[in-house]
Amino acid sequence: MSTEPAYTSPKAERLARYLRAEVDRTDGDLYVKGKFIADDVDLSPKEIGALLVQLQGSVPGLTIEKWSYTSATTWRVSTA
Repeated sequence: MSTEPAYTSPKAERLARYLRAEVDRTDGDLYVKGKFIADDVDLSPKEIGALLVQLQGSVPGLTIEKWSYTSATTWRVSTA
């Protein structure tokens, strides 16, 4: 039996993997805006925002939360 969560879509899984890799690489908190990572994950900023809402509380070992809004939502991603 798999310990990986069942993501709602391949896009959600791709974004979750990207976020995990970036948090592991930074060794701490990661602050992102969808418009700045859109090219990295081949998604639109709007798709990223919607997916981050879905991923909140569903990615084992990660905490995803809306952090602030200045011209676009900033998300804080950290190890749980």
